[in-house]
Amino acid sequence: MPFVKVVKDRQYFKRFQVKYRRRREGKTDYYARKRLCVQDKNKYNTPKYRLIVRFTNKDITVQIAYARIQGDIVLSSAYAHELPRYGVKVGLTNYAAAYCTGLLMARRVLTKLDLAKHYSGQTEIDGDEYIVDDAPGAPSAFRCFLDTGLARTTTGARIFGVLKGAVDGGLNIPHNCKRFPGYDSESKDFNADVHRQHIFGNHVSQYMRSLQEDDQDAFQRQFSGFVKAGVTADSMEGMYTKAHAAIRADPSPKPKIE
Repeated sequence: MPFVKVVKDRQYFKRFQVKYRRRREGKTDYYARKRLCVQDKNKYNTPKYRLIVRFTNKDITVQIAYARIQGDIVLSSAYAHELPRYGVKVGLTNYAAAYCTGLLMARRVLTKLDLAKHYSGQTEIDGDEYIVDDAPGAPSAFRCFLDTGLARTTTGARIFGVLKGAVDGGLNIPHNCKRFPGYDSESKDFNADVHRQHIFGNHVSQYMRSLQEDDQDAFQRQFSGFVKAGVTADSMEGMYTKAHAAIRADPSPKPKIE
């Protein structure tokens, strides 16, 4: 059979339909977005809230938003760069900081909706699975769905630290423990103590100790910010414990300077 060159002529290009702009830019997964935004018809105009989590090199952005024709409307937001107010001055993108940011988001939105007094969440942090149920004689729990964007949802990913913080803060988010640190896919067992160590930064503490013993130069280079802030491996868990208490005491955003 002879070679036939396929010629894309004017008729072909006149019928070519380009994809959405954010798909062309590689920013939005519209297959996932449709399923996160479309509400049941029998719920009419009830918003379908999403817990949007995005990581950058130096920050964590968490928003609760819902979709409308004119665009997404953000109900509330929290950022990792707010954590120095609560005593966490370094390591603003690790798993423990992700948990703190999710906790801040949950307490902030519940305070805004006057639900904080009804839903305190998990005050004794043990790393185990926790589900928020509707409190009797009170408004229903605030329900939203995790929106991870284009991030890989692997077991132990920091995104699930934000999820755990938001759930412990009192939000009703459908999930299970299969993606938390400490879950073994082979034995199907979940070790809550491993998850608790990640929440309080003990995995970072262990690495700090081992690196300080093995290579002092590498320790000074990698943990210079911790050394400058006076954060040691022994004081890390206490730092996060105080941060959790401070977030619950005052989750309100810092007033804007006009």
